[in-house]
This record gives sequence, structure tokens and C-alpha cells, in this order.
Amino acid sequence: MNKFVLILFLSINLASCYQQERNCSDYKTGKFEFTQEIDGINETSIFERTDSLQIETFRNETDTSSVRWINDCEFILNNLHPKNREEKKGIHIKILSTTNEGYVFEYSYVGNSQKNKGKATKLN
Repeated sequence: MNKFVLILFLSINLASCYQQERNCSDYKTGKFEFTQEIDGINETSIFERTDSLQIETFRNETDTSSVRWINDCEFILNNLHPKNREEKKGIHIKILSTTNEGYVFEYSYVGNSQKNKGKATKLN
């Protein structure tokens, strides 16, 4: 019984020490690429982000959004020139983990519980 308790304690202790790397400040600004599958086709968008703006090109169309940081790893995008009701909704983005090449994130419309995940690669 004592061996079991010791093994359980060590396992829990080791598992609690593991934390994914999140150097979010490295990705607050820069030029990025994001590829996602839409209707069975891989679609790529390129976006450049400053402290307060994000300019994204997708399917040869360019949109500009304001960027409001909630904390070092979360921000809200608001389209500055929405064309419809859906584009008026803010998009909440949370950086989940970072690497030397980019970051993994989850995103959803503000207030929507359905989250999607993606990976952005830093181009510069």
C-alpha cells in the first residue's frame, strides 16, 4: 500500500510540474500565416499585427481589425469595416502554447462557447 501511495504522489507531482510554454509577448506583433481547412480545402490567410491593429489578407481580400489585449495571451479583434452582422461580432483569441516558430490558439466569437483551434506561424 505504501508503494502505491508513493507512486501516486510522485506521478501527480510530476504531472503538475508540466506546463506548456507560453511566451505570448513574442507574438503580440509581427507577420503571421494561418492555414485552415474550409469545405475540404486548405485556405491560408496572412496577417500582420501591431499593438493595436491587425491587417489580414484572405482570398485576395484585405480586412483591418482593432486589437484589444485582455492580458499577455488573450485579445479581442473587432473588424473596423464590417460588411454584415456577423463581421460586427468581436473575435476572442487565446494563445494556448508557443514555440520558436509560432503559436497554437483557440478562437471564437465573443460570447460563443464553440471554440476552434488553429496554429499561426510567424513569418518575420
